[in-house]
Amino acid sequence: MDNFFNHTLKELHAVVEKMGAKSYRARQLSQWVYQRGVLDFHSMDNLPKALRSALADEFCFELPEVNEIVHSEDGSIKFGLLLNTGHLVETVLMPEKGRNTLCVSTQIGCKMACQFCVTGHIGFVRDLSVAEIIGQVMAVKQYAHNRRITNIVFMGMGEPLDNLENLMCALEIVQEAHGLDFSYRRVTVSTVGLLDGLRSIAPRKAQIAISLNASCEAGRSELMPINRIYPLHDIVAYVRSLKNMGRQRVTFEYVLIKGINDSPDDARALAELLAGVRCKINLIPYNASPHAIFQTPDEEAVNRFHSILLDRNFTALVRDSHAKDIGGGCGQLGMKYLEEKG
Repeated sequence: MDNFFNHTLKELHAVVEKMGAKSYRARQLSQWVYQRGVLDFHSMDNLPKALRSALADEFCFELPEVNEIVHSEDGSIKFGLLLNTGHLVETVLMPEKGRNTLCVSTQIGCKMACQFCVTGHIGFVRDLSVAEIIGQVMAVKQYAHNRRITNIVFMGMGEPLDNLENLMCALEIVQEAHGLDFSYRRVTVSTVGLLDGLRSIAPRKAQIAISLNASCEAGRSELMPINRIYPLHDIVAYVRSLKNMGRQRVTFEYVLIKGINDSPDDARALAELLAGVRCKINLIPYNASPHAIFQTPDEEAVNRFHSILLDRNFTALVRDSHAKDIGGGCGQLGMKYLEEKG
C-alpha cells in the first residue's frame, strides 16, 4: 500500500479527482493530516464516506517507529527513528530563544566523506524517501505535541542536495499552506555546496547554508573531498552572483577545528575570500567524537576568530552546539553505525 507521506498536494489533487471527487477535497485531506494530526481516513468527517473508503484502500500512514529518545542537558531531544527497512535515522529537536528547530536527515550515511563528520565516516547507505523525510517531522510532532516545531533545518544525516528529487518534494509538503505550512524563511537546507542542486533551490525555496570550513582550496579539499568537484571559489562566485535576494542572505558555515583552520590568518583569509559577498557566517566549534582525530578549539581562539570577522563588518556569530552531550551535535549524528562496525 502506498505511503500517504510520499505525496505532494498536487499529487493528492490528481488522486482524489481520479476517485471521482472534487480537487478541493485534497486540501481538506491535507489539513486533516498535517494540521490536525488525524491519521485515520474514516475520522475525516467532512469528506464523503465513499472517498474515505477509497483513500483507506489506496494509502497507509506509515511513520518511523520512535526507537530511542535521548535528552540533552540543554533541552534538546535526539530521536532514534526506526524505518521499516530496519535502518535507524537520527533527528534532533532543539529549543532556542523562543523557537523549536527540528534537524531532519535526508540520507542514511553520506557520500561526501567530510573528515570531521561522523555521518561521512559511515559511507553512503541509501537515500531516504519523501515519506521517510516527512515522517521524521510527523513522528516528532506526535511525540512533542506540547512543543510546536517552528523551524526545520535539513542538516542531519546526509547531504540534502544529493537526494535532490526527494528533498524538493519534501520542501513542497513542508511549505504547503494547507499542510505543514512553514514559510521558506523558516526552512533551511545545509549543503557542502553541490552547485547543480543549489541552482534548483536558491533563492526562494528555502534558506541556504553552505559549509565552507576553510578559506583556501587545498585546505578545504583536505577536509572536504567534494571540493575537488565543486571548488571553494566557484561556490563563492555563485553566491556572489545571486540577484533579487531582498533581505535574504546565504549563510556560510565554518566548523572551527583546533590547529587546522582556527588561526587569525585563517580568519583574515576567510574575510578576504568573502569580501563584498552579502552573507552571514556561522562559526561552529568542532564537536569532538571518538571517530575523528580533530579537537575542539580553545575558547580564546574562537573569540579571536569571531572578532576578526566582526572588525571587518561581517555578520558573524558563534553558534551554540546543541545536543553535543548526547551525540546529537553538528557532525555527530550516526555514531551508532560506527559503533556497530567497531
